[in-house]
Amino acid sequence: MPIFWKSKTLLAKVEATYGTDAVPVAATNAILATDVTFSPMEGEDVERNLELPKMGASSSLPAGVYSKLTFSVELAGSGTLGVAPGWGPLLRMCGVAETITAATKVEYNPVSTAHSSGTIYFAIGTTRHVMTGVRGTATVKVSAQGIPMLMFTLWGLFAVPTTQAVVSPNLSAFKAPVIASKANTPTFTIGAAAFVLREFEFDLGCDVQMRMLMGSEGAVIVDKKEGVKTTVEAVDLATYDPFSVSMGQAMKSLQLIHGTAAGLRVQIDIAQATQKRLSAYQQQQNILEWPLEFTPLQNAGDDQWKLTLN
Repeated sequence: MPIFWKSKTLLAKVEATYGTDAVPVAATNAILATDVTFSPMEGEDVERNLELPKMGASSSLPAGVYSKLTFSVELAGSGTLGVAPGWGPLLRMCGVAETITAATKVEYNPVSTAHSSGTIYFAIGTTRHVMTGVRGTATVKVSAQGIPMLMFTLWGLFAVPTTQAVVSPNLSAFKAPVIASKANTPTFTIGAAAFVLREFEFDLGCDVQMRMLMGSEGAVIVDKKEGVKTTVEAVDLATYDPFSVSMGQAMKSLQLIHGTAAGLRVQIDIAQATQKRLSAYQQQQNILEWPLEFTPLQNAGDDQWKLTLN
């Protein structure tokens, strides 16, 4: 009997102690994912290079073994003000803090220390893989007439998989998204200027490294370099001059608001960013468009960006 790829389930929960199984359960920790790829045994093969009297290969030993998981989730709030979404624990594993204001909003912002980690159960059929000490990075992507997505790349400690009973995940924490459109995505601004937006991509830019030493092993976020890529309709230079902004390194704020219903709305604010040089023009449907890239910058620190669900 074949094992069908569709038979997979994904559970995720933030750990109280790094690398200690948080025991996620199907009733409250299930993840509704798409575009899943899984590498169960990343690492190295260390050759023994034995000097033998006859020609032939030597065996090798696996070293520094870890697991890597990538997938996307649809970007939408929980549907209730002040309640974290189902994907909240995943974002916390990416060097992000979560602040909940009851009945009002949920906010996410970057942090430089005390990074959360998580446990992920990835099962396919009756084979269950357990990743502990999981940390990673994420990218928000919003494309016109498409479903806004959060794309995750996560690394964690390897454990030999086991046979477990198939679970039935409760996916009610994930609400249906709305298409990115004029009606559903009412705001995108650079500075004080509103733009017609084709695509927005915000990369958390976490540098995650597997640190595999004697006495300590784990995934460590050692640095961050956030970046934003946008494609917008070109405007008159009197409205926005991307060439002067780039050359002068003028600080610009960015804001994207997607969704109009309370509890489902997603707002991304970048208080200050520098624009990179505009290296090429683009056109779609014979309309001039600008591919603009920005580098979010900190002020007091850990304030390069904020994602608000309200």
